[in-house]
Amino acid sequence: MTDDQSRDSSEIVISPLSDADAGEVLTVQRAAFVSEAKIYGSVDMPPLTQTLTELQAELRSESGLAARIDGRLVGAIRFVEKDDMLLIGRIAIAPDVQGEGVGRMLLESAEKSSTARVAELFTGSLSEANIRLYERCGYVEHERVPDGDGTEQVFLRKQLRAG
Repeated sequence: MTDDQSRDSSEIVISPLSDADAGEVLTVQRAAFVSEAKIYGSVDMPPLTQTLTELQAELRSESGLAARIDGRLVGAIRFVEKDDMLLIGRIAIAPDVQGEGVGRMLLESAEKSSTARVAELFTGSLSEANIRLYERCGYVEHERVPDGDGTEQVFLRKQLRAG
């Protein structure tokens, strides 16, 4: 499949994450963020340094969704609602299914599960593929915050409902 094709959504099952999924999530997260580490020239980033214990605690305190194909966890998204805003955390997609619509499905599912008026997420300024995906999903750049290393965190927002 090319990056412009989407996997048949009937093949992808979206379900809530639990702390029992932590091992699989951590595996996918580390595999997914290796490409980000290459872009930024550093493996010292939270998705790669997070421990299993830290991830289990996070899954107990936040909401999350898993994407599975034939039972295999191929993607995860974590989020929390605060002050009428859906704050979307780590989106991790297994490298072998990136570009096949899994990330888009997880984003849409998280948005639909929320009662928030606005969704916000962020990525690094060098993560051009991520920024393109988020813009295709209706997100608009809201703010850039310097990281102190010549890069910036790019915050994007999407209006989910009138308010």
